[in-house]
Amino acid sequence: MSLRRWVGLTTTTVLLVATLPAGTAAGGASVRVPGPGSPGIGDPYWPLDGNGGIDVQHYDVHDRYVFDTGVLSGTTTVTLRATTDLGRFQLDLLLPVTAVRVDDEPAAFSKPDRHELQITPATPLEAGDVVDVVVEYAGAPGGIEYAGEQNWLADDSEVVTMNEPHMAPWWFPSNDHPSDKATFDVTVTGPATHQVVSNGLLVGRTVAGAEATTHWRSARPMATYLAFFALGRYEVTRGVRDKIPWYVAVSKELPAESRRISRRNLHRSDEITSWLAGRLGRYPFESTGGLSTALPVGFALENQTRPTYPGVYDTSIVVHELAHQWFGDSVSVDRWRDIWLNEGFATFMEVLHAEKHGGPSGQQWLRDTYHGRFVDRSFWKVDLAAPGRGRIFDDAVYTRGAMALQALRHRIGGRDFTRLLRTWVRQHRHANASVPEFRRLAEQVAGTPLDGFFRAWLKAPRPPRATVRNGLR
Repeated sequence: MSLRRWVGLTTTTVLLVATLPAGTAAGGASVRVPGPGSPGIGDPYWPLDGNGGIDVQHYDVHDRYVFDTGVLSGTTTVTLRATTDLGRFQLDLLLPVTAVRVDDEPAAFSKPDRHELQITPATPLEAGDVVDVVVEYAGAPGGIEYAGEQNWLADDSEVVTMNEPHMAPWWFPSNDHPSDKATFDVTVTGPATHQVVSNGLLVGRTVAGAEATTHWRSARPMATYLAFFALGRYEVTRGVRDKIPWYVAVSKELPAESRRISRRNLHRSDEITSWLAGRLGRYPFESTGGLSTALPVGFALENQTRPTYPGVYDTSIVVHELAHQWFGDSVSVDRWRDIWLNEGFATFMEVLHAEKHGGPSGQQWLRDTYHGRFVDRSFWKVDLAAPGRGRIFDDAVYTRGAMALQALRHRIGGRDFTRLLRTWVRQHRHANASVPEFRRLAEQVAGTPLDGFFRAWLKAPRPPRATVRNGLR
């Protein structure tokens, strides 16, 4: 019996119920006792990622960042549904918390672990309840570490929240695992001399004195690590292609030549998005584009609708990050062990784009790479279906992952392979998927067992034999 149903009972009745053993009603029948949500969602690679018992529907993030102090403060409303009866539940956040409310009622909270925000609502939640959880927080994200990572990226003129597999807990409370996607509103306040860039569509910008507040909205479900904002001085260009708005931003802090290269590459984002849609099916989101930062980051990241890039990169990286909009952003991993579905697939689309734009054929690339890496034992030892926490970004996941896909393309034929990819992204659009699910779909489309093929390419700790069955002849 939920506490909220006790309203209207007499004092005598309440005292009687209170003297019974836990889980026992006055008539002797058992009752459900709200328990705690688990501190992790069940991913063995990072046991504290995500939280049990909740399903987030929407994030409304309002943050302010002050460059002089490095302090980020904010209020985020997390609209969530309880998936079981809950006496308390948790969110992931690394910053100090000052207040929590659940449906406008003050809630008790604690930080049993730096990464975990434990919330006890005044009234326990029943399975199916949808509530607004408002969290107020403030602190300096720089230097905060989680899982061996210090992911805050900022200097005295620019900040960009980009990293994988973790970034959200440095700037808003969340259920931080790709298996719980939600829609987003992101509103950021900073100096009026700066622009704010985020995911989705720009809703508006308001200037008040020396500060400006900018609001972005993402109407399609998004994994928390893909949410981002950038606050800096940017050259912004925008337009529309194939009815899809595009928006690109280049940091003015970059050297002139780097700005030129970034502009050239980012201005191909709409063209490359259109090319990818022609091969994979309808673009899954409301806008496209990208951002180049002057901050010293050594990688690009597929933030949903708006990837972020370092100052210098080439077109193949743009292809890779935009391919992730289908593989990783729309179709997200079920667990982090499924990372091949992100990185191998995005790398394969680089190979296919090169093939269609004057480069070597995919099969020639496969043969050359196969022979070039044949004696590299470490390259073949990684289990692509479960690489382990420390190797989810191993070169083998990217390069050998793409090799496996080209070999599959050669094995089942180009027509069936294209049908496989298009069916995959359509069936799992805005959802999550696993490696075993892809293997089953590949066999269904090909009409033949592929156990030996996938075992040779994904799991065997040695190079596949150069056979027709392995797609190498």
